[in-house]
Amino acid sequence: MRIGLAQARFPQSLADGITIVKQMIGQASEQYCDVVCFPESIIPGLRGVGYEVEKYDHTLMTSALEEICAIAKQNQVTVILPTEWRDEDGLHLVAFVISETGEILGYQTKNQIDPEEDQFDYVPGKGRLLFERKDVTFGIVICHEGWRYPETVRWAARKGAHIVFHPQFTGQVANPEFYKGAMVGRSLENNIYFASVNYALEHQGSTTTLVSPTGEKLSVIPENAEGLLVWDIDPAQAHGLLAKRFHSELF
Repeated sequence: MRIGLAQARFPQSLADGITIVKQMIGQASEQYCDVVCFPESIIPGLRGVGYEVEKYDHTLMTSALEEICAIAKQNQVTVILPTEWRDEDGLHLVAFVISETGEILGYQTKNQIDPEEDQFDYVPGKGRLLFERKDVTFGIVICHEGWRYPETVRWAARKGAHIVFHPQFTGQVANPEFYKGAMVGRSLENNIYFASVNYALEHQGSTTTLVSPTGEKLSVIPENAEGLLVWDIDPAQAHGLLAKRFHSELF
């Protein structure tokens, strides 16, 4: 399966986010990607990280989602689209999975909220999902979850995921080596691919990176560079041996 990881600029508005997503879905299609993944909350943008973000409007978000579904179908690309989304439980950070036919396959909620995000009244989700395209099974963990809650990735690996996508926002941080090491750890401790997708930022604590099941950094987009990381992954290499050998009953 060919994946695309879209290191995009931070959107200036919800409408700008839609434009960015459309453009990069087009690029993914031109490079024959089967799946393209975007950074955390690309629509309407992530709150609390130094940018102005519009007030949540469910009607506008629904319209935006429908528009991206049409673009996914037009370009024949499965899209992992991180957004905000309100349901009966409250406001979530989520990642929608939209098939190449424009069908919404579901969404993964962010279940571990960063303490700094409490001010925005985000509600943590309650469950985890797996998705499958082109005989490749994948999970999704969102930013803080993948950095500090390795159990989220372990869950997907033990359920058969070949790759876990990790939409994130990581700006200037005091300990960038932690983030680099965590990406390698999530792949190597589970023997699966780990695909982390950040924004293009002037000061990035972490860049968009694909790590192999053996912990090798296969490809990295440079800091502050917009671009699409494209790679053909081999699910046979993602055997998940270490994840499968985990004795969960001992904990």
